[in-house]
Amino acid sequence: MNTSKFLAVIDSASKNAILSNIAKTYGITEQAAYDEVTDTDAESLLDYVTGPERAATSVLMQKYGFR
Repeated sequence: MNTSKFLAVIDSASKNAILSNIAKTYGITEQAAYDEVTDTDAESLLDYVTGPERAATSVLMQKYGFR
């Protein structure tokens, strides 16, 4: 999956919610979260997202054909 493409096609509120979730979980900035999940060696985006945002992210990924 190309996480950077996925994050580019979803609405900004969803993108911000996903990156905020990751940033809070790992104690990093949202920019660092973006850099981490879009790195060529990154795991699946869902491996980084926790809580209810994980299910919502999965639905968005399916909606846009990224899963």
